[in-house]
Amino acid sequence: MSKKIIEVKKAPAPIGPYSQAVEANGVLYISGQIAMDAETNEMHMGSIKEETTQVLRNLQAILLKYDLTFAHVVKSSIFLSSMDHFDQVNEVYATCFKEQPPARETVAVAGLPKNVNVEISMIAVR
Repeated sequence: MSKKIIEVKKAPAPIGPYSQAVEANGVLYISGQIAMDAETNEMHMGSIKEETTQVLRNLQAILLKYDLTFAHVVKSSIFLSSMDHFDQVNEVYATCFKEQPPARETVAVAGLPKNVNVEISMIAVR
């Protein structure tokens, strides 16, 4: 197995013992991203739509570093602080996946890092 750690300055640095992303045998596994701005280390905790937009920007920065786009994503996992956010998160998420969206699950959890409302991880294939 070939394993490569992906580090992207335009996405937030990990806040624990994990990598932003790992490439293994042509598959990119992206760790959960939250609404932290990589340049300022500030959280974007406005509306749930603004928070989701920042999360997707962070994911896109990692994909681009690996010369991929959202079209290469085959699986997403969305973690929400409340299912009350489901429709608004979906509205923003759908702007990235207009055709052939990836497989996905969305779950509400008891808590997320830094008390965010949304965290998204992805798997992409070249």
